[in-house]
Amino acid sequence: MRHVIALDVGGTGMKAALVGAVDAAPSGGTPPVLHRARRATGREHGPDAVVESILAFAADLRAHGERRFGEPAAAVGVAVPGIVDADRGIAAYSANLGWRDVPLRALLSERLDGIPVALGHDVRTGGLAEGRIGAGQGADRFLFVPLGTGIAGAIGIDGRVEAGAHGFAGEIGHIVVRPGGTPCPCGQRGCLERFASAAAVSEAWAEASGDPEADAADCAKAVEAGDPRALVVWHEAVDALADGLVTALTLLDPRTLIIGGGLAEAGETLFTPLRAAVERRVTFQKLPSIVPAALGDTAGCLGAGLLAWDLLGTPSPSNPASEVTT
Repeated sequence: MRHVIALDVGGTGMKAALVGAVDAAPSGGTPPVLHRARRATGREHGPDAVVESILAFAADLRAHGERRFGEPAAAVGVAVPGIVDADRGIAAYSANLGWRDVPLRALLSERLDGIPVALGHDVRTGGLAEGRIGAGQGADRFLFVPLGTGIAGAIGIDGRVEAGAHGFAGEIGHIVVRPGGTPCPCGQRGCLERFASAAAVSEAWAEASGDPEADAADCAKAVEAGDPRALVVWHEAVDALADGLVTALTLLDPRTLIIGGGLAEAGETLFTPLRAAVERRVTFQKLPSIVPAALGDTAGCLGAGLLAWDLLGTPSPSNPASEVTT
């Protein structure tokens, strides 16, 4: 059975899948996920060890596919964090993984006997999956914004994700929403992610509640219970997020705004006040649909599979991926 390898490399762990072709789907039209696996990156051993972990994982996945399906993978798609030069196949920089200018595409292709490899940025790759087979399906223009440790964005246009001239498109987390505010590691002050990321809400709620172990999920529960301290923290985060999103939609005019990441797991505790806050701020702009992401933490891996099939010229699916269990 023809298939590709999909790899989503995170700060501490890797998610992987073997993804079948469209014509292999039981119902027709959507590529099945044939096998899933996870593995640690081994970043505590340094950047060279991380690279070797990726190469070894890919080789093991290739061997599994050959044993199980009678042929090796036809291509590989890999999503990595940090700065990515997708055209040249280079993982340029990652603070979490400690690497610089890693020719990951060439290394993977060499380890896997020359098969084609597509390299992508993790958030843009997740956005590709959300746009094609997730919450943005059918939207010609969308913006995917995951709210996690930081805040990033993926700009979707007609089935592809815009990287920008230098690979930095979509960095919505570094829109300044509170001039002169909290310093950001990027060098600016008052960046959106310093106020509205899951990490920022966790930090603010830990301080407000007096519990150093409290996090954003605890804050959401306290909001639902009517805790006035939590309501203040939540309101400030939602207001900052709305300010950043309105700036983005003014520039990009998306049809659908997809919110994902850990903070989105609060559901309507987040989405009800957020929709209202965005609506209050728009004047001439067209209000997009504001919806939760559909694919959760599988988006990056599924997107990597789409990158691999794109590399082979296979038509993209238009429905959520079905799954074949192993």
